[in-house]
Amino acid sequence: MNKLPQITLAFWVMKICATTLGETAGDLLSMTLDVGYAVSSMILISVFVLTLLTQLFSKTYNPVLYWLVILSTSTAGTTMSDFMDRSLGLGYATGSLILVSILVAIFALWKWSGESLNVSKVQTPRGEMFYWMAILFSNTLGTALGDYLADDSGLGFAGGALFIGATIAVVVLARYFSTISSVVLFWVAFVLTRPFGATLGDFLTKPHEKGGLDFGTIGSSLVLAGILVAMIAGVAYAKNKQTRPAVAGLS
Repeated sequence: MNKLPQITLAFWVMKICATTLGETAGDLLSMTLDVGYAVSSMILISVFVLTLLTQLFSKTYNPVLYWLVILSTSTAGTTMSDFMDRSLGLGYATGSLILVSILVAIFALWKWSGESLNVSKVQTPRGEMFYWMAILFSNTLGTALGDYLADDSGLGFAGGALFIGATIAVVVLARYFSTISSVVLFWVAFVLTRPFGATLGDFLTKPHEKGGLDFGTIGSSLVLAGILVAMIAGVAYAKNKQTRPAVAGLS
């Protein structure tokens, strides 16, 4: 069975919210709580592995579990990117190029394995594993790209978010008015929503003198978590409401 959600507008809103929360929560752990990028990465990768294993052993689509894995890839991706770019001194541009290469290699291996890259046809454990590896590194790449746009490109946090938002809009138009593969466009959009969340998260948390709104990592994380929890609850309720008639019909 396909254990992944349908790709709707709600999916993309929740994805952006989750990746923005991943940015603020990752920064909360590594910087605000002063845990450090290396230790934060190990902690959050462990959380990712735990949630991923639970997802892989699950037999059906569970909205709460699915979005927990998405959130764990986002928080882990934030600290992994910061560790590469800052602690190792690679810089945002070099870090982004390395992550692009890793992501391309994952897609190449995924395609070579014979599994479909179409997320609506991911129905085997091997295909699901490729799916989650692609998500983890796309979120890590998105963090590096977002930091590059915000810090090195001169666009700033708000400018970076607007630029990525405009690029996403172009992808949406291409989906409806071009012959470009919907699978390609999905993964392009998936990668782009991460730097959008990263720059949006920085815009919410950074001080006014750095071009942010100065909500702080704690305040921003709480607000975003509240929004995401409410949306997940709505999706879970709708899913349960749909399955009840089917169960009643079998009884």
